[in-house]
Amino acid sequence: MRTAWILLTAWPLLAAGDARFNGRWDITGYREPRNAAWWVEITGAETDKPQGKFVTAFGGDMNVIQEISVKPGELQFGWARPNGRMVFKARFVDGKLEGTFENEGQNRPPMKWVAVRAPVIPDKDDGTWREGKPVALIHAKDLGGWVADGATEIRGWSVADGVMATTGKGNNIISEAKFWNFKLHAEVKVAEHSNSGIGLRARYEVQVFDDFGRPPNTHGNGALYARILPSENASKPAGEWQTYDVRLVGRQVTVVLNGKTIIDKGEVEGLTAIAIDSNEAEPGPIYLQGDHGPVEFRNLTVTPLVK
Repeated sequence: MRTAWILLTAWPLLAAGDARFNGRWDITGYREPRNAAWWVEITGAETDKPQGKFVTAFGGDMNVIQEISVKPGELQFGWARPNGRMVFKARFVDGKLEGTFENEGQNRPPMKWVAVRAPVIPDKDDGTWREGKPVALIHAKDLGGWVADGATEIRGWSVADGVMATTGKGNNIISEAKFWNFKLHAEVKVAEHSNSGIGLRARYEVQVFDDFGRPPNTHGNGALYARILPSENASKPAGEWQTYDVRLVGRQVTVVLNGKTIIDKGEVEGLTAIAIDSNEAEPGPIYLQGDHGPVEFRNLTVTPLVK
């Protein structure tokens, strides 16, 4: 469930501006037990009406920035909430952004963060990639090859006869193996009213969701969460096995759900809320959500794509 926050009075815009803040930025927020991974896009920073988008401030969504100001060397943006503003501040330092985040009115020290420009990834799904050796990510009887996100041990997951299942109250898990360009095959059974997600490179989420019969949307089954809308809803009813065939090359993603292509070489502009690190130019693991409701996985295989 997503909560809609009511915008309160915004701070006045300051004089324009500083064009150096324009562009897409990958953010690392320093906290325990693991760092935050966020994304922001700023446009019009040289004008008196800068704009921005952010992943993620609340609800895991793509948030349009409501309050933003830019002056030479300094950026400030955020949202007003009933319990106080969320405020992000940054300075432009040696080509990076060095900033802080805080919830005004809360007795906590600000979180420090650093942002670098999102990398240009030149790889394209142009027919020149060949398949490498497939990697099976589910063992027959145990959780070998997986670790918990932000915890010392995996909780709420089990494996039997090649099926890996979460009670829906487990933690999120990460494959020990990392991948760059690849195709992924998974068979997934989602319970009624349940959902999960498959994190590609642990940065870009393909949504797993019980939404049979509903209109497609960016939070729907097979969507690239909050970013790319499926062309149709190809979901099966809850409790049935569904197939996900996903291909990721550079920033181009293709999703085939139950044999129907619902995203065809869609451009991944940046991180989704599932991201565990912001190093977009590096290989990353496969990430599975285990805390949004019961779900089962089988035949989860990643085939690297190489030149």
